[in-house]
Amino acid sequence: MAAMMTSLLILLTWSLNVLAYGEMFAVNALSMDYYDMRCPLADMIVRSVVNRALQKDPTLSGPLLRMHFHDCFVQGCDGSILIDSTKKNTAEKDSPANLSLRGYEIIDEAKDELEDRCPGVVSCADIVAMAAREAVFFTGGPFYDIPKGRKDGRRSKIEDTINLPPPTLNSSELIKIFGQHGFSVAEMVALSGGHTLGVAKCASFKNRLSNFDSTHNVDPSMNTNMAAVLQKTCSGGDNSEVPFDRTRTTFDNAYYNALQSGTGLLTSDQTLFSSPRTRRIVYGYAMNQAMFFFDFQQAMVKMSQLDIKEDEEGEVRLNCRRTN
Repeated sequence: MAAMMTSLLILLTWSLNVLAYGEMFAVNALSMDYYDMRCPLADMIVRSVVNRALQKDPTLSGPLLRMHFHDCFVQGCDGSILIDSTKKNTAEKDSPANLSLRGYEIIDEAKDELEDRCPGVVSCADIVAMAAREAVFFTGGPFYDIPKGRKDGRRSKIEDTINLPPPTLNSSELIKIFGQHGFSVAEMVALSGGHTLGVAKCASFKNRLSNFDSTHNVDPSMNTNMAAVLQKTCSGGDNSEVPFDRTRTTFDNAYYNALQSGTGLLTSDQTLFSSPRTRRIVYGYAMNQAMFFFDFQQAMVKMSQLDIKEDEEGEVRLNCRRTN
């Protein structure tokens, strides 16, 4: 009997050690069920907050999606885009590249509700990732699940936004910069399709409208009728806004159809059709929306896992606008 009790005790101790190790590993890695035990309503709360906001203002869908992209491409998906500037530090959100982003108050509202329900558990970085997913789904795009457990970064500096791809890049430059983050050419073109939501300011594409090069005043890849309309619109100043495609609040493949007709807005948009290396992918997505949706959701899951912070590198912020 004593020997049996000893064996059971050893087995129990071994089992507890395995469980402890498994829990420790799960904390240090992303997982689909990360909040199942500690905050099971996390997804539902974020979905509810985002849906309420988009019902009031559907134009926030594009900025919410781009907020996630701009967060992940700078120091990884760590919520650093949310941190406010201080007298001693100009943060990422005040970079010219990020001034078109909106919807920070939606992230704040979701964080407040999550803190009421399960304080100190859900990171701001995870909220940004979930909010982008909900914005895509709300506007008619594909639903995709994302692993969770990101930690919030403690660094947010304007100089780091140099890593964001500017709107003037050509296809070769886009392929290179996305490749540095581990994305294939097709994944880059699929992620670019996120521009089916939202608008761009004239400052982002005015380089295409005058003194384009030594031979052309206007970018020759731009539809001439569109160029005339844009010149008139942008006479109102750099902050004038133009939709990326005709369905600015609907997630669809209209963006790729626009590229085929020469009505892509940014250099980095139209170049996808101008380049033989990416043109066939544009054709494919324009003809097959389901294929675009599938590739987009796969690429978004991949992007949401860029340069994830380890526990010792990050934290779970209690207020998304400042570090703890």
